[in-house]
Amino acid sequence: MPESPDPRRGLAFGVAAYVMWGLFPLYFPLMKPAGAVEILGHRVFWSCLTMGLLVVLVQRTRQLREVVRDPRARTLLTIAALLVATNWAVYIWAVNNGRVVEAALGYFINPLVTVLMGIVVLGERLRRLQWLAVLVATLAVVVLTIDYGHPPWVALVLALTFGSYGLTKKIAGVEAIESLTFETAVLAPVAAGFLLVLEWQSRGTFTAEGPHHTLLLMTTGIVTAGPLLCFSAAAVRIQMVTLGLLQYMTPVLQFALGVLWFHEAMPTGRWIGFGLVWVALAMFTVEALGHRRRQLDLAAEATAL
Repeated sequence: MPESPDPRRGLAFGVAAYVMWGLFPLYFPLMKPAGAVEILGHRVFWSCLTMGLLVVLVQRTRQLREVVRDPRARTLLTIAALLVATNWAVYIWAVNNGRVVEAALGYFINPLVTVLMGIVVLGERLRRLQWLAVLVATLAVVVLTIDYGHPPWVALVLALTFGSYGLTKKIAGVEAIESLTFETAVLAPVAAGFLLVLEWQSRGTFTAEGPHHTLLLMTTGIVTAGPLLCFSAAAVRIQMVTLGLLQYMTPVLQFALGVLWFHEAMPTGRWIGFGLVWVALAMFTVEALGHRRRQLDLAAEATAL
């Protein structure tokens, strides 16, 4: 990947990554009758093989060995592996059980959850409009809790696990390819053992549903690695502000699929709750862009002096 910015290609890579993630609700139902845990096992196992091959192809084995030799990185990435496994399992279950809209909500509120984690864990301070955005998002969760009759657990678990995953990876400071390779390698023995037991007990679907189903389960590795590689390529070519704005493509696509393709119910209370979330995100985004512009202006003035 080039060191210098390449905005046009970077934008294309970023859009490709978030569109692929956004279309996941169409992908996982294809694997039925496999259950969420079985799909998760295959996703972990085949992702590990895919990432291992990728590390060799792009000649990153030395960097991976350095990660393995670092006790701090090993500990943090093991925690990250458990978090992403939980996130994947809940997301696959939600998609295959008619909860696509609620899963999309989780990724809508994820940026706000990440901000709160920055306050609690890293001691960061919020600016006034950011606090207001968090309060509006909190009100949205209250409204959705009243509408659902219970807290939107799927959305909250997805947001919390993914936010914690991102925070852990930030603290670890390991590049994307080495990080995901290590994470899937940690989980792969458990996944392989589970899948073998499932097949031995004749409860697995890997060989029971025909070659098409078998090949489909094997593609989970490529489907996991593909968006990540596009995201990594985009991250070195475009500004993080642009990448941050692109991230909303994924929950927008998921929400549209849930409502228009899967025809999930959206009563008035749910629309109000989602509307409040979108208002909070708009406030958060406008404030972030304004703050960045002010910082650039101050930097320019300092340089001129």
